[in-house]
Amino acid sequence: MNEQAPSVEQRFAESTPAALGTWARHDTTWMLGLFGTAIGAGTLFLPINAGLGGFWPLLILAVLAFPMTYFAHRGLTRFVLSGRDGSDITEVVKEHFGITAGASITVLYFFAIFPILLIYSVALTNTVSSFMEHQLHLQPPPRAILSFVLILGLLAIVRCGEQATVKVMSLLVYPFIVALALLGLYLVPHWTGGILDSATEVPPASAFLHTLWLAIPVMVFSFNHSPIISAFAVDQKRRYGEHADERSGQILRRAHLLMVVMVLFFVFSCVLTLSSAQLAEAKAQNLSILSYLANHFSNPTIAFAAPLIAFVAIAKSFLGHYIGASEGLKGIIAKTGARPGAKALDRVVAALMLVVCWIVATLNPSILGMIESLGGPILAVLLFLMPMYAIRRVPSMRKYSGAASNVFVVVVGLVALTSVVYGLVS
Repeated sequence: MNEQAPSVEQRFAESTPAALGTWARHDTTWMLGLFGTAIGAGTLFLPINAGLGGFWPLLILAVLAFPMTYFAHRGLTRFVLSGRDGSDITEVVKEHFGITAGASITVLYFFAIFPILLIYSVALTNTVSSFMEHQLHLQPPPRAILSFVLILGLLAIVRCGEQATVKVMSLLVYPFIVALALLGLYLVPHWTGGILDSATEVPPASAFLHTLWLAIPVMVFSFNHSPIISAFAVDQKRRYGEHADERSGQILRRAHLLMVVMVLFFVFSCVLTLSSAQLAEAKAQNLSILSYLANHFSNPTIAFAAPLIAFVAIAKSFLGHYIGASEGLKGIIAKTGARPGAKALDRVVAALMLVVCWIVATLNPSILGMIESLGGPILAVLLFLMPMYAIRRVPSMRKYSGAASNVFVVVVGLVALTSVVYGLVS
């Protein structure tokens, strides 16, 4: 693979922060990169997972979606911005909380993100193999060869550098947005009321709150893009200096508005087309909403498009999660006392990622889903609770204290954390 272009941290000292100015192309690139990391193949299951709780919980989740996403990710961005120039999240944690806590959180950060990358490696291989067999009527190559080629292709993009990776992700977002919009519009003539059949039945308060409690993590993690936030914050600080908080807030707002509007339009279009019983049937069959709709309408176009849309969704999310996972792995290597050069470290990390992702994608171990679930509580703590704790403890972040949004983030974080833990032990 080629020499990797300089990382954001390496370029930090080579640039002079610009004035805030007007919205620029690279701001749009980051906005779409954030969207690309968050909105992956899980979006194709969201109408089923979120809709099964009934109309009223879904409506409340829809109202909470933007503030839950925006305030949490803004807090994590501010946390990274509060560190020294060029410091990523692993270095900022050590700077604020000490060497021991920094090392522990760096390890947890990596193991919260890396299993998701492995899941995407498996899903990518499954999607392409199934597409070749069922839509193209071709015999797919052996799984080991197919997975190696696919993962190597994505890592070749990563080796072009962080900025190139984000640009590729932003380009992949366009067809995905168009596909979601067209699918949502295609369903409009077929709206039958769907989930509205449960709108007249208001459950008891205890049952309603229990349903909402279990459903909040579904929405929280559907819009999660914390793996790329560290690189995003470092780049904003490099570009805008003291204006980084303001510009990053603008980018986050637009990215989250785009996410919420597009995804919720798609979700509501699906749940207004299918009844609660049909959503339950799709869940029981473990089908994505596109696969179920293709069968429901006997539509070969949707059946053909479904794996292509899934491929784009998985590929862009893989790239975004790779940035976070590689950052965590570099932090772990640094904690061992090893001091390889930047290029050597990039090559070692890329090689390790390639080998592990390839082996897992080839073997597809059944334990992978359970490992991914264990990362849920860690992500909830890192995304929601750690930045709010830092606001109270870190002098450079105390200027953000006293906001009502901080209380909101803590409450949502605790709800998500307890719900995920409950799901693991029950």
